[in-house]
Amino acid sequence: MFIKLLLAFTIIPLLELALLIKIGEYIGLVPTILLVGLTGVLGVSLARSQGFIVVRKIKESLQQGKMPADDLLAGLLILIGGTMLLTPGLLTDLTGFSLIIPFTRGYYTGFIKKRFVNYLRKNNISYSNGFNEGEDDYIDIEVEKEK
Repeated sequence: MFIKLLLAFTIIPLLELALLIKIGEYIGLVPTILLVGLTGVLGVSLARSQGFIVVRKIKESLQQGKMPADDLLAGLLILIGGTMLLTPGLLTDLTGFSLIIPFTRGYYTGFIKKRFVNYLRKNNISYSNGFNEGEDDYIDIEVEKEK
């Protein structure tokens, strides 16, 4: 895990730098700086508006007595996307936008949920989603002990 993080924190900035240099050679220094600044400002304002929408959905779900699991995950993805948009670079900006836009965020949410369920199965963790008729919405997780 440490190696993956080390590579991510060294390779991604180097790729971003190389891309910015190439774009700067093509369109010039000032337009490149303006492009990076513009994507940051637009992205943060989009993240803010999407964040307010998700917070409203979370409040509505809680008022109805429902667990807002999907909305909480969406909020986390918006937070990560907004953080990526504050990082200078076009690759991180594209990734950040894809985490903020609801259409593409849905793909990330589905992927994360599948990975979580696979993790639970792989580690012999049983769970129930509690969506049976007449029951409250809850997730009950039990860890099976090895014998």
